[in-house]
Amino acid sequence: MAESPVPSRAEKRQRLLELAAGQAGYFTASQARGLGYSPRSLVHHVAAGHFERVSRGFYRLVGVPAEPHEDVIAAWLRFAPRRAVVSHDTALALYDLAPSRSHEIHLMVPREHRPRSSQSVRGVKLHTTVLPLRRDEMARRFGVEITSPARTLADVADIGVDPSVVIEATARALAIGLVTAGELREAVKNRSTRVRRLVDRAITEAGSHA
Repeated sequence: MAESPVPSRAEKRQRLLELAAGQAGYFTASQARGLGYSPRSLVHHVAAGHFERVSRGFYRLVGVPAEPHEDVIAAWLRFAPRRAVVSHDTALALYDLAPSRSHEIHLMVPREHRPRSSQSVRGVKLHTTVLPLRRDEMARRFGVEITSPARTLADVADIGVDPSVVIEATARALAIGLVTAGELREAVKNRSTRVRRLVDRAITEAGSHA
């Protein structure tokens, strides 16, 4: 069997540019290795000013224009190998349903993939889930994996935020067609009575103002 040809320097650069462009300029050492960059070449490109080393194993391609929400993209990319998804307050903000009330970026990871070291999650609020998210509970937005609108509203209601946040965000989501009342009720059917009542109230109030 013939071996695959080794990509040229220009080909590797183009592939990295295409990858990083969809991630606000960021990429991991693992992704770079997959494109043919050795650890030594990463060191060389950092020294030459082509790459910026953000943290261990995490880089940004110099010259890529800044993008909205790039802090969220960067945080998600760091935890993507742990099957992270953007969630809660941060997901609400990405859907433009409510401004984020937190200075932290909210991510959800399966409990078994939660980092043991708290040092590695500074600036990030990690939520854990025992059951893996279903495909219909996830979406993609701004290049990151994110909880679906219905799952996001259910999660925010579940953590006990001010009910007005849930009511206002639900009204907006329903008004712009981001979610249906049926999807919301399905998302909270196994939640607490408090959460189900809050979401029912939000749906009812949204209907009365339609």
